[in-house]
Amino acid sequence: MEKHSQKLIQLNNLLEGNLNIEKDSKTFEKLMFIYSVAIKELVTKVEIIKEEFKVFYNYDIIDHINTRIKKPESIIKKMQNKNCELTYSQMINSIQDIAGVRVICPLKKDIFTIKNLIVNLPGINIVKEKDYVTKPKKSGYSSYHLILDVPITLSQKVMYIRVEVQIRTMAMDFWASIEHKAKYKSNGAISKSASKELVKYAKIINKIDDGFIKINT
Repeated sequence: MEKHSQKLIQLNNLLEGNLNIEKDSKTFEKLMFIYSVAIKELVTKVEIIKEEFKVFYNYDIIDHINTRIKKPESIIKKMQNKNCELTYSQMINSIQDIAGVRVICPLKKDIFTIKNLIVNLPGINIVKEKDYVTKPKKSGYSSYHLILDVPITLSQKVMYIRVEVQIRTMAMDFWASIEHKAKYKSNGAISKSASKELVKYAKIINKIDDGFIKINT
C-alpha cells in the first residue's frame, strides 16, 4: 500500500489548496477529469469481461453498466458531515465514492463472479469490500460494494484513483431506484410505514432473485 499512498500524494501535490469550487473551478475540473479517466479505465475492463462471456460462453453475465461522478455540492456536504477540512487533499483521501461505477447483472450468483473478476484485474487494488448481498442493510438495500484504487496514466505518470463499484441484480437495482425516489420525494425522511413496506418488498425481491437462479440452473 505504500506505493499507492505515494501515488495519491503525487495527486495531492498536483491539486493542493483549499476546496473553493466557485473561485477555483479550473482546479476542480482538472480533478474531476482525473476521476472520469479512472471510470473509463475500469469500465473498459468490465466491458471486456461482458463481451468475453457473451462470445466465449454465450452468456450475458452483465446486463448494463452505469457511471457517475459525485456533484460538487454532494462532495462538500459529505466532507462537512465527516468533519473534514475543505481542502483538495482531504477530498481525495476522505471521500471514496466521488467516482462511481454500477454493474447490473441478471442473477444473484453473477454478482460474486463479477466481483472476483474485477478484484483480480491486473493493477487493481482493493481498499474495502461490503457484502450487502449476503447480509442486506436493515432498510432492505442489497448490493455488493467495492472501493478500488484504479491505475491511470497521464503524461506518462501513473496515478491510483479511488473508484466505488456497486454490483447488483436488475431486481435489486429496481428496488434501490424506488427507495432513492421515495427518499428524494420526502427529503430523506421516509415514514415508518413506508420503511416497513420497502423492507417487505426487498425480501420479496430477494426471493424472486433466488427463484431466478433455480430457473437458470
